[in-house]
Amino acid sequence: MTGASEEVMMDSGEKRLNELGYKQELRREMTLFKTLAISFSTMTLFTGITPLYGSSLQYAGPASLVWGWVVVTFFTWFVGVAMAEICSSFPTTGSLYFWAAHLAGPVWGPLASWCCAWLEAIGLIAGIGTQAYAGSQVLQSIILLCTGTNKGGGYLAPRWLFLVMYIGLTLIWAVLNTFALEVIAILDVISMWWQVIGGTVIVVLLPLVAKTTQPASYVFTHFETAPEVTGISSGAYAVVLSFLVSQYSLYGYDAAAHLTEETKGADRNGPIAILSSIGIISVFGPPARSCPRRSCTTRSTGGTTTPPAPSCCSSSSGAPSSSAGLSITTSAARVVYALSRDRGVPFSSVWRRIHPKHKVPANAVWLCAAVCALLGLPILRINVVFTAITSIATIGWVGGYAVPIFARMVMREEDFRPGPFYLRRASRPVCLVAFLWICYTCSVFLLPTSYPIKMDTFNYAPVALGVCLGLIMLWWVVDARKWFKGPVRNIDEQNGNGKV
Repeated sequence: MTGASEEVMMDSGEKRLNELGYKQELRREMTLFKTLAISFSTMTLFTGITPLYGSSLQYAGPASLVWGWVVVTFFTWFVGVAMAEICSSFPTTGSLYFWAAHLAGPVWGPLASWCCAWLEAIGLIAGIGTQAYAGSQVLQSIILLCTGTNKGGGYLAPRWLFLVMYIGLTLIWAVLNTFALEVIAILDVISMWWQVIGGTVIVVLLPLVAKTTQPASYVFTHFETAPEVTGISSGAYAVVLSFLVSQYSLYGYDAAAHLTEETKGADRNGPIAILSSIGIISVFGPPARSCPRRSCTTRSTGGTTTPPAPSCCSSSSGAPSSSAGLSITTSAARVVYALSRDRGVPFSSVWRRIHPKHKVPANAVWLCAAVCALLGLPILRINVVFTAITSIATIGWVGGYAVPIFARMVMREEDFRPGPFYLRRASRPVCLVAFLWICYTCSVFLLPTSYPIKMDTFNYAPVALGVCLGLIMLWWVVDARKWFKGPVRNIDEQNGNGKV
């Protein structure tokens, strides 16, 4: 009777986790709303506006910016729905990596999980860097505005101070992720309401206080390129580049999946959090991007002069940027922890350790913070650091989505054990559209964003990614394929049957 009673009381997500061969190690205390808040904050609306609003507006004008969000949102729903179905079936930490291993089968599973895990780890760690950079830009702007603006002799933080702010934010996020996961959840709840309520206030008030405004017809229909600034004369190419701000903002909803081992009823609440975060940001995206165009420019440490987002948008993005950095650090640490738990990272025994009191992968948190800090060092010399980090983050992060989605699309339906959220016959067409969209997204982030191509305008993301992924695949061919078998069960591994 006691065993039956415990089984009845067991959380449905924990029960499914045990069936998959993993014991519950992390603290399962996250509610649906807290998980949703973290997922939404990882996507965060305003941190996409602040660094990329001006350049995207320059490429093709306001109409392309607004309608680009609608197009990107439409295809993002396919990706989100495909991932929600898989999340419902596999509510595990390190979700995408685990999904890829199981969905690809015993033959291709190890390679699929290896590629997925490293793509996602690269994307997430670079994602921390994008938020640290965006947060530093916000701090830089606040200092400039408080000391006289760029036209009034205000203080513009030099490169070394910008780097200090970048590293400082990264360290703060690491400390909070080590000792205060519940605080992060609370901050993310505040951030979510900040963006929803604050975004509404900005959209309503901005037309009332702006010195110059444009009619709605201008915002929704005006197309204008700026070849004298961007060097791009092709209208189609300019439109493709103007979509980048939306593609950069509309990912990160997999954060809900990373927290499924810490979420109550994760087999149901994980998919709900994924789809709800996409739904909320889908509604508030177009109004935020239809802010009236203002004729002002600013120069940043990055070295590029562009029309910025309205100053109130820029200032109000500080809290969301910090919250997004916290959330992405949380996700990145979970991926590194999951991969280390399965011995897929050098010195795995170190990175898989759980903090004895707070029950979080503390060492994995600090590894991610250290690598992110190293990514920021080129700020001292190179002007296009943000473009490169953004491209690396998007390609790695979104590219990681493609592996399990493709595996789900080609696997036999009878081999898939569905969870509460199940697409049935719609699964394959949804996965096909999602996979093609991901391939397109990864491709456009490899394109040059300014012409003529020179050392200070070159998008070096393809080179950085090529070298990094080349070394990882070389490691696989030479050594890792001999011993890496994907996720390892930790319930029965002590009996010598650890492989999935």
